[in-house]
Amino acid sequence: MKKLIILAMGLFLAGAVQAQSPIRLGVKAGLNLPDIIKGDGNNDFDTKLNPGFNAGITLDINLIKGLAFTPELLYATKGYKATAPFGEFTQTTHFIDLPLLASLNLGGSKLNLVVGPQVSFLLSTKNKYESGFGTVEQEIIEDKSDRFKKSLVGGLIGFRYDVTDKVDIHGRYALDFQKNNEDGSKETPEYRNQVFSVGLGIKF
Repeated sequence: MKKLIILAMGLFLAGAVQAQSPIRLGVKAGLNLPDIIKGDGNNDFDTKLNPGFNAGITLDINLIKGLAFTPELLYATKGYKATAPFGEFTQTTHFIDLPLLASLNLGGSKLNLVVGPQVSFLLSTKNKYESGFGTVEQEIIEDKSDRFKKSLVGGLIGFRYDVTDKVDIHGRYALDFQKNNEDGSKETPEYRNQVFSVGLGIKF
């Protein structure tokens, strides 16, 4: 896992090294509203949103007028909630996300379309079961577990509104193209992550 994260950071910085035009560094943070799309395994339960957050750094690399390459390196929480017998089950997953995005300005306005692939690296999983009898928690460090895939490929689409040349607000939808595992059960269900998010970005 450490090697994968180092590779992600290398890919993120590669754009800066190869770029022929001005580069702007930025930071961003936002609210994640994640849920899952269940696969074909033993997934006979209903889920709902498990609110979380994302935060990290961004690059804005101008390619041509109105088009930029905007990679990001983010820490993000995902997961879901589900009603279980006598209580509620919550799974929170912790990821390093690497969106490799194109940013297209729409007609010279302050509104931009952002779209591109995303690679996600799973760090850890926290399961919590709450009932009238108490709370049980379990934390799984994924370097030491083979239950779930450690890296997932997905895609992202959304919009960014440039309030000023340094501040933006944005909304997005991200979806994993790969399932977290290939043999789902109630204990380790087969699913794909999906995340709606809104946030604030600042460029320097």
